[in-house]
Amino acid sequence: MNSKDNTPFITQRADPYIYKEDGRYYFTASVPTYDRIVLRGAKTISGLKTAEEKTLWVKHESGPQSEHVWAPEIHKIEDAWYIYYAAGDKDDVWEIRPYVLKCLGPDPLEDEWVEMGMLKSAPGDDFSFKAFSLDATVFSYKGEHYVIWAEKTGVGKMISNLYIARLAAPNRLATAQVLLTTPDYDWERVGFWVNEGPAILKHNDRLYLTFSASETGTSYCMGLLTLEENGDVLDPKAWVKTREPVLVTDEKRQLYGPGHNTFVKSEDDQDDLCVYHVRQEKEIAGNPLYNPNRHTMIMKVVYDKEGRPVFSFDNNLEI
Repeated sequence: MNSKDNTPFITQRADPYIYKEDGRYYFTASVPTYDRIVLRGAKTISGLKTAEEKTLWVKHESGPQSEHVWAPEIHKIEDAWYIYYAAGDKDDVWEIRPYVLKCLGPDPLEDEWVEMGMLKSAPGDDFSFKAFSLDATVFSYKGEHYVIWAEKTGVGKMISNLYIARLAAPNRLATAQVLLTTPDYDWERVGFWVNEGPAILKHNDRLYLTFSASETGTSYCMGLLTLEENGDVLDPKAWVKTREPVLVTDEKRQLYGPGHNTFVKSEDDQDDLCVYHVRQEKEIAGNPLYNPNRHTMIMKVVYDKEGRPVFSFDNNLEI
């Protein structure tokens, strides 16, 4: 893997997600047609580039899960494989909600996947998943599993916030939602007021939460929240938002709208890698959401003297 290269890792794959398990890597992402969930597997990260891409699930013909299949993530929870994804309804394409698939066997590429339905809220929670909700990501912390997702709130031009809850089961919340971050700053409010695409990075007993902000064109960028050691993940006051975005468009490199990232360990487990999507064209005809040219890129995460992550296109990898 060489650095300082701006060649996409995988073209036309937005919202990328790579998961490492037992020395094997799995890759999934949104496809431009927004109609299916795909998965690749390989023993190396570079092997994902040319690995066969299998279709695991296809959208319904009508009703819920029949439109806008977005941002799948694959996770292994207590020896079973799950995929979290968002989908809408042909009769209301913005009726976006988070859903869960479960694999019935140990091999996510070969064994059958079944629907578990929509992610369920906790008893007494009258707010979670009642409006436009997407980008669910799952992580473990001190023996518990948590989920973070984006959900819109308000009236008129609604605002997309990030919420967190503890999981009771892979498809059900144990606690009511807690608001983690809302679009506070100008860089989070271009086109739309948006916080979405959460991803967790663990380093030196801190938790870092990256997220994406603003509309999906050239203004799309990455922000950062930090939870110090022994912080309470369900206490919004324990998370501190960085005042400025941590990764933005670079005109000179012709890299536009970086975001919707995730993290994975390198093959020797020594480096944290940031997997994200970016555009290579500034001018986009029509609605950027339906332009297929969001490409998967990978950069090495470096840390400053205080142990905090630094994101730079200088650390892009040629894989």
